[in-house]
Amino acid sequence: MTEENNTSSNDTPDMATDQPIEDRVNNRSQRPSSDAFKEFMAGQWAPADTTLPPEDAVAPFAAKRRLGLSQQFPGERLVIPAGPLKVRSNDTDYRFRPHSGFAHMTGLGLDHEPDAVLVFDPVEEGTGDNGGNHRATLYFRPMAGRDTEEFYSNSRSGEFWIGQRPTLPELQARLGIPTAHMDEALEDAITRGAGNTALGGVRIRLLRDVDLNCDALVDTSRINTGVDLEESDKLDAELPEALSELRLVKDEWEIEQMRAAVDATMNGFHDVARALPRAVEHKRGERVVEGAFFSRAREEGNDLGYDTIAASGNNATVLHWMRNSGQVNSGDLILVDAGVEADSLYTADITRTMPVNGKYTEIQRKIYQAIVDAQDAAFAVAKPGTTFRDLHTAAITVLAERLDAWGLLPVPLEEALADTGQQHRRWMPHGTSHHLGLDVHDCAQARRDMYLDGILEPGMVFTIEPGLYFKAEDLAVPEEYRGIGVRLEDDVLVTEDGCVNLSAELPRTPDEIEAWMARVQAG
Repeated sequence: MTEENNTSSNDTPDMATDQPIEDRVNNRSQRPSSDAFKEFMAGQWAPADTTLPPEDAVAPFAAKRRLGLSQQFPGERLVIPAGPLKVRSNDTDYRFRPHSGFAHMTGLGLDHEPDAVLVFDPVEEGTGDNGGNHRATLYFRPMAGRDTEEFYSNSRSGEFWIGQRPTLPELQARLGIPTAHMDEALEDAITRGAGNTALGGVRIRLLRDVDLNCDALVDTSRINTGVDLEESDKLDAELPEALSELRLVKDEWEIEQMRAAVDATMNGFHDVARALPRAVEHKRGERVVEGAFFSRAREEGNDLGYDTIAASGNNATVLHWMRNSGQVNSGDLILVDAGVEADSLYTADITRTMPVNGKYTEIQRKIYQAIVDAQDAAFAVAKPGTTFRDLHTAAITVLAERLDAWGLLPVPLEEALADTGQQHRRWMPHGTSHHLGLDVHDCAQARRDMYLDGILEPGMVFTIEPGLYFKAEDLAVPEEYRGIGVRLEDDVLVTEDGCVNLSAELPRTPDEIEAWMARVQAG
């Protein structure tokens, strides 16, 4: 390189490197930016409809939930973020789903309001919302006017790109919660008067690790006001615990949503049974099954409640097989574990293990019937007054007895069932039940004595899902068992005197499943 060229290179700005890295994603867009375009774009739009919508059916139920939370934390400010959009690839985002605690407290489902934050501001005890200890405000970014550049230039929030968003008055009318523009008021709402409680400051409790901006805002406030960060982290942890425990018993509106999610999921299983012949013909037949269920989830609900497990043959012995890349072969079983998430974000969770060719072999039927019997044993104890732990004990005892009768246990039955034994758990290492609701594994931050050792109450919704998994490489069992995985899962509502199997209309015994598959595939 000559000296002349060197000088020229140093004196001339390099536009490629001077452009901010965060702006380069827009290089492909070729968006118009002239003043003439902006002026024309800002006018000649029909006036917005300012009619306020009616209150959502969930609003009074969500208000009671907020009261329950408020009563646990008098005098403290509670900050519950919805969470931000999450990047899937470069400048494309996943469909937005708010944090379940935020959804429960507001009643908002679908893909509403990324970055929104619900703030409980403390007031004199008993003078807040519904006689509680706080006044709640929902902070979010409302739809920008069509006379703003955001309307057509912002691909994450502009109406031209993503469709309409509610205004502040609209969302307030729907939810019964006062609203405010987060860009104008959120920082002050969170940090105002915050500080060391010994010095008269207000303690903040934050739902952490949901929105990094909220985490940074609260942490900065704590540092600036001399609040002990380690102690604050411990206190923050009590907020997701409380939010989880409030969801252990579902209200009337939630149960209605759960029933809708279960109904849609059962329809999805009909689609799966119908798709099995085509799955056999495809090199990745598990994907055919997965796709059949996903179509139903999007048609009748918001999305999948979790990634579908479509596990054929030995893949059924992998508890969370979600690659779904395998073949579906006649003569094998296919384990399908799937759930539709309703627009309200409540999900079902159902599993059936079906014979691909419509008929169980003798060994497949024997194993499957053991699972049915174990599930029946758990159904029998699912009633108020028993503990959540009792469900598992009832089911796993039946399975241990069958494994013993089949000669598979390496020790006597009593020794296996003892806490110091547990050899039977080689073939079912997971639990029999989990709470179900906004999360497929709902209420996960609840305390052990409220969950595992909790007493069953009317309104609780959970799964009962015993299984047995004999891996192809398992030399502890005879060859005829190897490569067979069976799980059976239904969704259960505790009532005043027992329980209701919400998914009972979906066939579950071997005879019922064979007859159902024949009907569905015959059209």
